[in-house]
Amino acid sequence: MNYFDESPKEECGVLGIFAPNEDVARMTFFGLYALQHRGQEAAGMAVADGQTISMHKGVGLVSHVFTPNVMADLKGHYAIGHTRYSTTGSSLLRNAQPFMIETMHGPLALAHNGNLINSAELRNELMEQGVGFSSSSDTEVMTMMLARNGGATWEERIKTAMAKWIGAYSLVILTRDCVYAVRDPWGFRPLCIGLLPGGGHAVASETGALQTLGCEAIRDVKPGEVVSLSNSALKVMQALPTVNPTAMCIFEHIYFARPDQVWDGINVHHVRQRLGEELAREITEKMGSDLGDVVIPVPDSSVPAAIGFSHVTKFPYNDGFIKNRYVGRTFIEPTDSLRKRGVALKFNVINENVRDKRVVVIDDSIVRGNTTGPLIKLLRNAGAKEVHMAITCPPIAHPCFMGVDMGRHEDLIAHKRTVDEIREYVNADSLYYLSVEGMMRALKRNDGFCQACFTGAYPIPVDMTSVKTGFEKVTK
Repeated sequence: MNYFDESPKEECGVLGIFAPNEDVARMTFFGLYALQHRGQEAAGMAVADGQTISMHKGVGLVSHVFTPNVMADLKGHYAIGHTRYSTTGSSLLRNAQPFMIETMHGPLALAHNGNLINSAELRNELMEQGVGFSSSSDTEVMTMMLARNGGATWEERIKTAMAKWIGAYSLVILTRDCVYAVRDPWGFRPLCIGLLPGGGHAVASETGALQTLGCEAIRDVKPGEVVSLSNSALKVMQALPTVNPTAMCIFEHIYFARPDQVWDGINVHHVRQRLGEELAREITEKMGSDLGDVVIPVPDSSVPAAIGFSHVTKFPYNDGFIKNRYVGRTFIEPTDSLRKRGVALKFNVINENVRDKRVVVIDDSIVRGNTTGPLIKLLRNAGAKEVHMAITCPPIAHPCFMGVDMGRHEDLIAHKRTVDEIREYVNADSLYYLSVEGMMRALKRNDGFCQACFTGAYPIPVDMTSVKTGFEKVTK
C-alpha cells in the first residue's frame, strides 16, 4: 500500500517439504506462516501424492487463503508453497504461485523467489515456438522451459534450464514424487534445508520456517546446487559452478529477513546490531558524542540497530513509534481524508518519550523519501526539540534487477539528491548514512554480497536500455 509503507519489497518466500506419513499440507501452512513477512498479497500451495498434484492459491494472507475445507483436499507426502508480494500491479491472482502445468513427463509445479534479467528474451523465444502464457511472471517462463526441456530425468532438465537462466532464483519444484530445491550460482536469494524430526526434509527461504517445523541439521542450499527430496533420500547435484565471489543480497540482512534467520553462517539480528554500532562510531567520529538525548528505532527491522547505536553512544534507548502492523496488509483503499494522514495511519508517537528531547531516529533505509519526512513531522508535532536521522545502510542510488522492488533510477531520492538535499527534503536537523565500508564491517566480510543498489556495480552486466526492473508498482 503506497499510503503506508515505503520500504523496499521482496518478492516472496518459498517452501518445500517431503514428509512421509505426515500431513504435509498442514506443515506447509505453518511453514508459510513463518514466511508471511516476505509477502502478504498472495499465497499458494501444491501437494503431490506420488501420482497427481493438487493445488490451491489465492489473494491475501496465508491464514485467509487456506481454510480447513481447502486443506482437507490437499493430500500427499510432497508439497511446495509460496507467499508473494506482487510486483506487477496487474491481477494478483493471475501471478500468484506456484505455477502448475501438465507435461509429457507428468505434472509439474514451481515457485520462485527472485528475478531473471533475461526473462523477456526467454519469453520471446518460447512464444516464437508457439508457447502461450497466462501471466506476466518470469516464474511461468521458467516452468514452461522445464516442461519443454529434453533429458531422461528432472535433474537433467533443471540443469539444462539453469544454464540459460541469468539472474536471481531460489526455486522449489514439485513433481508427482519429488521436491527439488534450486539456487542460482550467484547465491542472490537465501534457501536452506533441514532434516525433519519424523523423517524427510524441508527447504525454505529462511531458517526460522525450518525451525518452526522442528528441523535439525540445517544448512544452506549452495549456489548452483539442485537438491532432491524424495523417497530415495536426499540427493545433491552441483548443476552449475558457484560464482566466486557470490552476490548474496545484502538487504536480507538490512531489512528483509526475520532477525532469527541464519544465512551463510551469519545471524541477521547480530548483523543489524553491528550495523547500528558501526553507524554510531562513524557519526561520533565526525560529530562528537553529544548529538542526542534519546535513540528510537523505526520498527521493526531497525530495533537491533538502535540497540547497537545506543550501546556505543550511551544515548538512552526508548520506543518512540508504535506501529500498526496490519495497516499495510489491508486491501481496502483509504478515503481521501485518511490518505492525507499517510504514515499517521501506520505509526503513532509516544509523546512523553520524545517531548523536549533531541531525538536520534534509526531507520534501515531511505528509498524514495516519501515516509521519512512524515515520520519526522510526527515527532516534531509530539514536541521533539531536534530530529536527527541515522540510516543503517549507504544511500540507495541504483535500482535492483534481482527481485527487490525499489523502483527505477528516477524514483530513488539518493539518485537525484545529495545527502544534504535529502536532509532538507525530509526536514531533518541532520542526516547520516552508514558507509559501504562500515556496512561490510558489520557483516564481517570483505565480499560475497551484492552492493549494486549502493554502488551501481552490478554482479551481472545489465543493459539499462533493454532491461527493466519489472516492477510497474513501486512502493517507496
